[in-house]
Amino acid sequence: MIRASHLTLRRGVKVLLEDAEFVVHPGERVGFVGKNGAGKSSLFALIQGQIDPDAGDLDIPAAWRVASVEQILHDTDRAAREFVMDGDHHLRELQAQRAATPLDQGQRIAELESALIEADAWSAPSRAEQLLAGLGFAPDEWARPVASFSGGWQMRIALARALMSPSDLLLLDEPTNHLDLDAMLWLERWLASYPGTVLLISHDTEFLDAVARVILHFEQGKLVRYKGGYEDFLEQRAERLRQNQLARQKQARETAHLQSFIDRFKAKATKAKQAQSRVKALARMQTLAPLAVEAGIDIRLPDPAQTPDVLLRLDEAALGYPAPVGAEPRTVLHDVSLMVRGGSRIGILGVNGAGKSTLVKTLAQELQPLAGRYQPAKGLEVGYFAQQQLDVLDPESSPLQHFTRIAPDTREQELRNMLGRFGFGGDMVNQPVAPFSGGEKARLALALVVWRKPNLLLLDEPSNHLDVDTREALARALAEFPGSVLLVSHDRHLLRTTVDSFWIVADGQVRPFDGDLEDYRDWLQQRQTQQNQASRTATAPEKDRKAQRREQAQARQQLAAQRKPLETRLKKVEDAMARAQTRLSALDALIADPDFYSDAHKDTRPSLLAEHGELSKALQQAEEEWLEIQTGLEQLQADVG
Repeated sequence: MIRASHLTLRRGVKVLLEDAEFVVHPGERVGFVGKNGAGKSSLFALIQGQIDPDAGDLDIPAAWRVASVEQILHDTDRAAREFVMDGDHHLRELQAQRAATPLDQGQRIAELESALIEADAWSAPSRAEQLLAGLGFAPDEWARPVASFSGGWQMRIALARALMSPSDLLLLDEPTNHLDLDAMLWLERWLASYPGTVLLISHDTEFLDAVARVILHFEQGKLVRYKGGYEDFLEQRAERLRQNQLARQKQARETAHLQSFIDRFKAKATKAKQAQSRVKALARMQTLAPLAVEAGIDIRLPDPAQTPDVLLRLDEAALGYPAPVGAEPRTVLHDVSLMVRGGSRIGILGVNGAGKSTLVKTLAQELQPLAGRYQPAKGLEVGYFAQQQLDVLDPESSPLQHFTRIAPDTREQELRNMLGRFGFGGDMVNQPVAPFSGGEKARLALALVVWRKPNLLLLDEPSNHLDVDTREALARALAEFPGSVLLVSHDRHLLRTTVDSFWIVADGQVRPFDGDLEDYRDWLQQRQTQQNQASRTATAPEKDRKAQRREQAQARQQLAAQRKPLETRLKKVEDAMARAQTRLSALDALIADPDFYSDAHKDTRPSLLAEHGELSKALQQAEEEWLEIQTGLEQLQADVG
């Protein structure tokens, strides 16, 4: 296990952790939660041995293999698949030794071949390809050099490389920042089957809730442990805050009472001794330290001046990119006919590369349709937040200077008021943007976008770089915004709380999607299964029957091997459900008996009611786990065909 004892960690003069204690057990999925700058990434650096503690100890089993995502990539001339395989350092070392061993050293060759079999060397290329495919790479991209991909796609390759590495401890620091929704869902499924310990930093609350089973929260230089996922953490912390507030109120009353006695009687000889004892009691009483619950960011979007009923139309449009000199235009989407009405709140779904950003850029008139008609309403005012919106900021200029440039005739106080709506106050409005956090820069960029009071907001991944509190503030602001919103985001919580309908971009078209995010997840899985089956059908004629029988046998063996641990878990869960249900039935009968509420049961009643509540919760969790295992078994069967 990982154990921290009296751990102190500083960054410069700032104390991140002081005399902190925590434990992580083998196999746990632990999410680290805290505001930006609380020390999450510094703690990861400490776990990896990149920095030393200022005091105390952090013990990690010496035999544990640790994997993490590299932030700076080397050897980027390597093909993507080879680069991912390089993550298995032990395998690569064995392969290098085998290549360097002369043919006349038969014994050594036999040893190395046996070691390569143990390291699953022959399946390594297909495992690397599965990781790349799951993270959104097409087969024709697997052989491309890493350097030929954009920064976001390079980070996906780095994530695949970390997952390729055999490990006992996996450290993931914001792994979803560069993923779209389908890749994120795939990563959730992959982590569910990972046998080791996972430490996770993420501002995506739904991803955190799906993966984590323990939350460690940075609170006033300590790490407080909460059982369950992110939603459980919110409930438990709210209860802690409530109890803490009640305790502080009780102490305040006791303190006031003591002080009142002292003030009344300290001058009277007959009461002097009692008054002095009250003074000592008051001195001994420790004031409960209030939990430093900082006020969250309060983002407020300005109301649009007007909102026409139909804001824009696209009729039979072809969307894409104009032709370079001597080439044909590149059509991404065709036959697009759609309408955006006043007050619409639409989430845009689709796998990466399907054309979501192309659609949004066209609606924002940054791209012109290659064919068809774009019809904006009179009075349409678009606010467009692009994925690269932070790049438009001048790092040497202050937030106030940014606003002065776009609104030179506006009074400074009005500009300050606008900045205050987005969490910029005091001296911060005059500080250069360069040292701002990613979340602060994103807030400033969004403030600049909405300055002109748009009636249509086009938001392409607006929550990237935002911490949890700012994401919540953005979700609240968008929920209250009376204009129209079109949103591309991998943040499921933001989608759930902001939009009420969806478009799906797939197969070169845009069409309404009649369903919610769970239906979209099922659609993705069904689509992947169909693609796998089509691929197998297309290649079957090229293989002889003997090869097909061999592959089928291997598939059956693989299915059996994969089903066995799931079936074992299923049996344990079903047994636990049966025991819980039996006991609950007995408790239900007891609680339904009027005699249960008599004085005869007053001593046992609280514990029995508590047991009933715990069993009900445990049964619900077991039923959810049972459903998850059944889904996994069905998916395995579908994948093998």
